[in-house]
Amino acid sequence: MIKSNLNAFIYNTTMKRIIFIAFSLVLIGLLTACKPNPHPKNPDYAIQKPTVKYEPNKQNLDKMVKELQGRPYVWAEEGPNHFDCSGFTYYMYGSMGIEIPRVAREQAKVGNEIKMNELVYGDLIFFDTEKNPKGNITHVGMYLGDGWFTHASTTEYEIVYSNLNTSPYYKKRLRICRRYLPTTKEKIAMDDAKPWKSKKSIKVNPPRIMPKVAQASGIGNYYVQVGSFLGKPQEALLYKITRAGYHYKIIAFPINGKQISKLLIGPYRKRSDAVALLESIRTHIQKDAFIAEIR
Repeated sequence: MIKSNLNAFIYNTTMKRIIFIAFSLVLIGLLTACKPNPHPKNPDYAIQKPTVKYEPNKQNLDKMVKELQGRPYVWAEEGPNHFDCSGFTYYMYGSMGIEIPRVAREQAKVGNEIKMNELVYGDLIFFDTEKNPKGNITHVGMYLGDGWFTHASTTEYEIVYSNLNTSPYYKKRLRICRRYLPTTKEKIAMDDAKPWKSKKSIKVNPPRIMPKVAQASGIGNYYVQVGSFLGKPQEALLYKITRAGYHYKIIAFPINGKQISKLLIGPYRKRSDAVALLESIRTHIQKDAFIAEIR
């Protein structure tokens, strides 16, 4: 009788443990399934420009920082629910009518450069997070004070707080700091209209050392030809072009029953405007790019 009761007790205890473990695994699976894939197979490369809804100041930045903490990291997203690192900063500044580039390496080229000991709330800080750092900009966060910054983490896959003073990893990889918030002496409005009411944007001027290059006008015969492709060019290449701030055009035509596509950046009214872009496009997008005139 005692042995029978003992066996029953062991059986019931074992079954309870099995049920508990199974329930826990199901719960973990459900919680994991709720999180989006941080690196989707088919990223949405279309840039969603944020609606201008705030006056550009530290108080409104602080409001967004607190609201967005914990939002999931998703590559190529710029909000309002999912973000990558530069999408996060792009969204916050864009929501205040301050237009900055979409990707971190381009954000690091505009605004006022400052030293680390000059950092204040709202400044952006840029890192080289590659395994063997070479000075490239691969990550961005927003400084909060006392070493703290907020960023869309590529390891924790959500928006988190980190600290430069307690993280040798980030401190060693810090490359440049930039300031975008206008001072009280600067005019925020364009003409007499406030951009957060008129939904106009304040464009952050690039540093003086960067050459001024004419933007694609929509009218013209000069292009930078990235290449010719069988079928449609790869999405990754189109993404690289748009994220760098260029406009592209695809001209498709048949050859021997096959669809051929020419991928062009432009158009530009003057050949000199296209030539001015050629070196940068060869360096960052396609080394075999060349000037094309199409009429």
